[in-house]
Amino acid sequence: MAESPVGLYQGGGTLAQAVLASAPEGMLIAPVWKRVAAYMLDVVVLTLLLHFLTGQMLMVYMSDFSLLGEGPRYIAAFALNWFLFLGAHYLYFKYTGRSIGRSLAQRGLRIAIVHDNGTPLEDHHWGPRAVGKLIYLIPIIGPLWFGLRDVIRGRSKESEYRTSIDTTHHTVAAVDWSLPSETRLRLR
Repeated sequence: MAESPVGLYQGGGTLAQAVLASAPEGMLIAPVWKRVAAYMLDVVVLTLLLHFLTGQMLMVYMSDFSLLGEGPRYIAAFALNWFLFLGAHYLYFKYTGRSIGRSLAQRGLRIAIVHDNGTPLEDHHWGPRAVGKLIYLIPIIGPLWFGLRDVIRGRSKESEYRTSIDTTHHTVAAVDWSLPSETRLRLR
């Protein structure tokens, strides 16, 4: 008899297992577009909240670089608003990570930030990760240089589908429902 035209391919498991040797069986890597969408959603919502809490003056002082030549009072207002903006984003990413294991937008888009082996991050990892995310908020070069670089890295098999923050902290962005049940229970 002739061979069957249908054959079974016995691959090496999921994409995460093919890229990361320590990935648990069935773990899927979150697509980079979801990661970008979650980050942008977090930043936009938090910035709008800060903008309204500051009497709608946050963006005025942050974006008007001509204020730097108007004297010390305006320089202080410019610096204070940038400090408020960056500090609020740092605290948001640090404490949402510590309390629910990811940001609110990542939770909504079903993204979990876990170690290479699929275990949740400990509390001490969230502060350095939050600092790393602040680099994307630098005007012009943040999104255009660092952001695009990490989008390209997040789509590259050579970079193991990880951003520079993930590589530095030995983490991976996984689809939360693909994680082992004990990990899903520990993510809040």
